Amino acid sequence: MDTQIFSVSNLTSYIRDLLENDSNLIDIWVTGEVSNLARPGSGHSYFSLRDGDSILRCAMFKYTGMGAELLNEGDKIIAHGKVSIYPQRGDLQLVVDLVQPEGTGELQLKFERLRLKLENEGLFDSSRKRELPKFPQKVAVVTSESGAVWHDIVDVFQRRYPLAELMLFPTSVQGDSAITEIVNVFRNLNLRTDLDTVILARGGGAKEDLSVFNAEELARAIFASNHPVVSAIGHETDTTISDLVADVRAPTPSVAAEITAPNVVEIIESLEINLRHMNIEIERKTKSAKELVLLKHSRINDLLPDFDSLRMRIDDWLRVSANEIDFLRKNTAVHVDGLSKILSSLSPIGTMERGYAVVENYKTKKLIMDSSVLSENDKTKINLSQGAFIASVNSILEVKK
Repeated sequence: MDTQIFSVSNLTSYIRDLLENDSNLIDIWVTGEVSNLARPGSGHSYFSLRDGDSILRCAMFKYTGMGAELLNEGDKIIAHGKVSIYPQRGDLQLVVDLVQPEGTGELQLKFERLRLKLENEGLFDSSRKRELPKFPQKVAVVTSESGAVWHDIVDVFQRRYPLAELMLFPTSVQGDSAITEIVNVFRNLNLRTDLDTVILARGGGAKEDLSVFNAEELARAIFASNHPVVSAIGHETDTTISDLVADVRAPTPSVAAEITAPNVVEIIESLEINLRHMNIEIERKTKSAKELVLLKHSRINDLLPDFDSLRMRIDDWLRVSANEIDFLRKNTAVHVDGLSKILSSLSPIGTMERGYAVVENYKTKKLIMDSSVLSENDKTKINLSQGAFIASVNSILEVKK
């Protein structure tokens, strides 16, 4: 069997892969005393955790760690992170993402750990938080039906905004089944399209009682809600993961109702004020418009011509034109009559009426203008003013020139 020889870099990389793929070492809490603390200009923190003669090097980076302000030389802390190796020196180290003072309870450690995880995933980003509708029509309330929370919320809505319809979705708010119940309620709410806002609320209690609202499953259910969520868990000093994920956090359930429900009295007062301002503005603009119209009318009258004089001048033009047209018509009629008489006298019929005749060859119907074209015994047709007759040529007379 051949002996496998590692280079230093290959060996350190191999060890790092082993460490970073061990589920026990990538999600681990370590307690110890801070020593050799260094904070370079980069903002990162480098220190060691000491426990007796044992020392563990640690690195906490600026943008991925929380609680760096708790690091002080000699203090005992609890650090969360993953075990890795720094290849350049071959040093085993703990990459820390969360620091808590020693003595912090288990619930708080879990809370801080989950808060860091969800914050890094963007579940708390203010950019994704939605505004609440100004005038909600239907509001879902997720809380216990037996507690005072539901009644407090109803009282606030009846006082401030009775126009909205409140819908109770009852659920447990503590105990082993509460997380599953609340998550299922949110899934069912996502199937509805008639809701405007969801209020998730419970009254005060011990931290253990509020731990339901620090569950990761519930946080993701709130994040996935199709409707804006107002979270009001415990007292004003209590902060849960649900509060951080919700679109709006209220210190108490009653305040959640006040945030969600507009004050109808204030709305009416605002409408009345706006109506008064609108009427004043309408009167002002109407008055200004009237003054402008009067001014424009005056200017238009100054610029308009004298229509009465124009009408009289037009009548005069019409009379003159009518006289001219009548004169031209009469002259034209006389002229046409004279031309008609001249044309009549010059026409063949007129000539024939004065005793002339039109002679044409009887056979060819051609007019005979010259006697030389005739021969004896040729038949001709003599056309008179009144009638015609057939004539036979007896002799042809010589034309004298």
